[in-house]
Amino acid sequence: MNTSSDPRYPIGPFHFRPDITSEDREAYIEAIAAAPDALREACQGLTTEQLDTPYREGGWTVRQVIHHLFDSHANAWIRFRLALTEDHPRITAYNEADWARLADTFTTPIEVSMDLLDGLHRRWVDLLNSLDDDQWQRTLDHPENGTMSLDMLLQNYAWHGAHHIGHITHLRQQKGW
Repeated sequence: MNTSSDPRYPIGPFHFRPDITSEDREAYIEAIAAAPDALREACQGLTTEQLDTPYREGGWTVRQVIHHLFDSHANAWIRFRLALTEDHPRITAYNEADWARLADTFTTPIEVSMDLLDGLHRRWVDLLNSLDDDQWQRTLDHPENGTMSLDMLLQNYAWHGAHHIGHITHLRQQKGW
């Protein structure tokens, strides 16, 4: 895992690898499978005050990061399904920052999003493991990022989980939690 001194990118920024092997895909799928347990471990024992601490100045709180992971990965799972069942669908973007400021983000216990992430990732990993080489090349049209293949989405969301878990673990290291 790459590391960075920039608190916005504790594992470094995302880099797409256009030519990956089936073994590389398996590693990305395993990263997605492992993310819910890694998130639980990263948050274990945190107090309410700690959950309400931003991971960096001007950043989201740990609580917001946890709920964001479910929001984002639920959208990702749907995007995969759309790309597999429609010809180059145009997906809808959403304002992550606005979602992170909705009231339920502050009132819903983090265990709810962690439990949802467990089930979601089980379904998602089953889907990912079922894809053949041609299906990985299927695409969707993202309004901000243009054409994206399922290979690109796989890599992005494997990174995304580790990226946000890195925010939490980096904060814990900084604060000595």
